Amino acid sequence: MWLLLLSVLCLLLVSLTLIRLLDWHADRQLVKWLHRQQPAAPAKFALHMLEGLPEPARRFFSFAIAPGTPLYTVADIEMTGQFGMGDVHKPNYLPMQARQTLALPTGFIWQMQASRRWLRMSGSDSQHWTRFWLQGLLPVARLGGDENHTRAAFGRYVAEAVFWTPAAVLPGPGISWSRLSANSARLTVNYAGMQQEVDISVAENGQPTQVSFMRWSNANPQRRYQLQPFGGYLSQFRQFNGFCLPCHVEAGNQFATEHYFAFFVADIRAIKWPLNLSHSADTD
Repeated sequence: MWLLLLSVLCLLLVSLTLIRLLDWHADRQLVKWLHRQQPAAPAKFALHMLEGLPEPARRFFSFAIAPGTPLYTVADIEMTGQFGMGDVHKPNYLPMQARQTLALPTGFIWQMQASRRWLRMSGSDSQHWTRFWLQGLLPVARLGGDENHTRAAFGRYVAEAVFWTPAAVLPGPGISWSRLSANSARLTVNYAGMQQEVDISVAENGQPTQVSFMRWSNANPQRRYQLQPFGGYLSQFRQFNGFCLPCHVEAGNQFATEHYFAFFVADIRAIKWPLNLSHSADTD
C-alpha cells in the first residue's frame, strides 16, 4: 500500500515538474518570437510624423520621443513592485519582480515572481495564456487559448504600449488618434479582428498622467466577461535613449470609480530594446 502511494506521488511530482519545464520553454520561445517583431533598421522620429494628429496627441509624442530617436516598437521591461491578491478593502499585496516583453500589435509576455514569508507565486501572462504556480510546483491558474482571454490581453498590452513603447502607437495602418478634450486624446488600435480604444490624459508639457479604457474582463463578483473600466496613473518619468517613459505605474480594475483597486504597482528598473542599443535609464 505504501509503495503504491509513494509511486503515485513520485509520478505526480514528475508530471508537475515536466509541465513546469514546458511552461518555461514556452515562455522563452514567446520572448524570442516577440523580439523578432522588431525591424532591424527602424526609422528615426521626426516631428513631421505628427502632422494631422489632434493637438494633445502631438503634445504627447513630442514629450515621449526626441527627434532622431530610432523608433523601437519592441521592449524588454524589468520591474519590481507589488501585486495585489485581494480587493480595495483588503489589498493583500505581495512584493513582486517581473520582466515583460512588449510588442504591439503582436503580443506580450509578463513573467512574474511574488513572495511573502513562506508564500511564493510565479508564472507568466501573455496574449495566449495565464499560468501561475504556487511554491513553483502547484498550478493555481491555467487559463487562455480562447477568445475572451485574447481580447482581455489585447486591451492590456495596447494600453501599456502607449506609455512604454510609444513608437508602436504612432499613426499608421490600424492605428489612429482622435481628440477628446484640450488635454486628452483617444488611441484606437485595430488588429486581427479586434479593436481597442485607450484614452490618455496629458499635462501642458505633453507628459501623460493617466490612461484609461474599457477592458473586456471577468474581474467582477459574477466572474462574467464584460466591458468594464480599467486604467492607471503614470509618474516618475526618466529618459531611455531618446524616449521619456514612466518609471512608476499604478493600475487596476474599476478605474475612476469608488471600487478602483490598483492591484498592479510597478517601479521600472530597466528598459531594453532587443537590438541592445539601449539598456537602462539615462543618468542625470
